[in-house]
This record gives sequence, C-alpha cells and structure tokens, in this order.
Amino acid sequence: MELDSFVAGHRAEWDRLEELATRRRRLSGAEADELVELYQRAATHLSMVQSSAPDPALVSRLSSLVATGRAAVTGASGASWSDVAHVVLRSFPVAVWRTRWWWIGVAAATALVAVTIGAWVARSPDVVAAISSPKDLKQLVDQDFADYYTSNPAGSFAFKVWTNNAWVAALALVGGALLCLPGVYILWQNALNIGVVGGLMAYAGRLDLFFGLITPHGLLELTAVFVAGGAGIRLGWQIVSPGPRPRSVALAEEGRSTLTIALGLVVVLLVSGVVEAFVTPSGLPTWARIGIGAVVWVAFLTYVVVLGRRGVREGDLGDVADRAAVTETLPYAG
Repeated sequence: MELDSFVAGHRAEWDRLEELATRRRRLSGAEADELVELYQRAATHLSMVQSSAPDPALVSRLSSLVATGRAAVTGASGASWSDVAHVVLRSFPVAVWRTRWWWIGVAAATALVAVTIGAWVARSPDVVAAISSPKDLKQLVDQDFADYYTSNPAGSFAFKVWTNNAWVAALALVGGALLCLPGVYILWQNALNIGVVGGLMAYAGRLDLFFGLITPHGLLELTAVFVAGGAGIRLGWQIVSPGPRPRSVALAEEGRSTLTIALGLVVVLLVSGVVEAFVTPSGLPTWARIGIGAVVWVAFLTYVVVLGRRGVREGDLGDVADRAAVTETLPYAG
C-alpha cells in the first residue's frame, strides 16, 4: 500500500466523517445515511492500514475517528436533561403508539377472558363452592376486598403496589419476548384472577364494590400491564417474523424500543400506585374516585396518541438511542 496516496485519496472522507460525527445539531436523513457509510468506510480503512502499513500516527488518527463515528452512530453519549425530555416527550409515547395494535389486542383478549370467567363464576353456585367456602366468601366480600386498600399506611402501600405492579409488568414484557408464550401465560393468569374475584363479588351481589374499588387505579394500572404484555409479545414475534429487516437488526431495533417502554412504564405504574394508595381507599364518593382515575387514564392516552402519532409521522421509532443512532435510515434487502 502506498501510504501517502492512500491518505490523500481518503482524507476528504475522514474530514467529512469527523464533521458529521461531532455536529451538535440533529442530522438530516441524508446526513445520517452519509455518516453511517463514512463510518463503515473508515473502519475498513483502519483495518487495511493495521494489516498492510501499520503507521502509528495514521492508526491513531483512524482509531480516534472510528471511535468518534461509532459513538455518533450508536448514540453513545452522556445522559442529560435534554435526553430525559426526549424520552418523555418523544421516545416513550412513540414506542407505545407503534405497538398500539398489540396492546389493544391484549386488552381486548384480557377483557374477554375476564368477563367470560367472571360470568361463569357468578352464575355457577357449584363453581363458587369449589373456589371458596361460604365463610371465606363472606370474609372476602365484607372485609378482605376493601381492607386490602387500607391495610398499610398510604405511603408504604403506594411503594408496595408500585413495586408489585412493576414486577408484573416486567414479567409480562420479558415473558412476551421469550417467543411470546410465557407472556401470554402471565396475561392469562392476570385475566383469570380478575375474572374469579369479580365473579365472586358478583355472586355475592357486590359488583358495585368491586368496580368502585378497582376502577380508579385499575384503568391506568391495567393499561400499563397491557402495554408491557403487548410490547413483549411484539418483540418476541420479531424472532418468528422479522419482516424485511435481518432478524438481528429487527431484534436490536425493537429491543431498544421495548426498553424505552419499560423505562416509561416505571413512571406510569408509580402514578397508578399513588392513585391506588391515596384515591381508591379515600372517603370520596365512588363517582369522584372513579372520575379522578378516569381523568388520569385519559390524560395518559391523550399523551400517547398526540405525541406518539406525531413522532411516528416524523419517522421516529421510539428508540432510546434514536437521537444519535441513525441505523434506522439504512435500507434493507427485502
């Protein structure tokens, strides 16, 4: 390799890569494509120099340039408040909106299963007898169901609920990613529990108490679980059907988007935990407690629909690395 000719022939490319990789403003789509292409070329050039003409100064220059380019392409940068704002106002709602048909499907299936089981229990004395003795049923209806929400101080109860719900959502998300089936099983268990308890309360004539206590926090809490389950199943489906992208690329991109959802749901479940601890057991009339829960729930859905739909129209993927990771602009062979 003629080193001087090699450097002269590629210096302009390297200078352009350095310019794009260190630019502070967001790159356009064309510039992002150019950055990725130049980064890949520089990595190839570094390999060629190391194997054919290992000049220390040139190796150092190219190594530094490739590292800078890699950081720009993969989004390796320090966290800042602007990054947090981007996740809150862009990445999370976009990721949730992109998976909407999956978690809406999960919600519809859960509701169908829970209602079917609840109706079966409520109309079948033999089933009720097999599940619970008359004494246990009376204890559930008259004391246990309502006392659950006041059994601990509100602050500690909110933390307990938050951690428990976050764990359930995490299981649903991770379980769905494992070829879908574990996630479906977790969601089935959730629907079964709701249906059985609702059926027992209906059998005892206290369906009003059941909905009066679970609705204020349950609207947001269950939506979070549905989003987690739907996102997990969608990620697991990428293994089966990655579409036009290579399977590894599909899993990487959708995995980062799913991570965005997981991070956002931690906050969503914290809000539902606060509602469950402070609003659900409060002395407010039932209509007021349900109204507060409905307002919080509608606010969340509005946030997802408005910001998520806008971001998707602008080409965002809801990727935690989306501000700098530009691999989404690369074409894939169909």
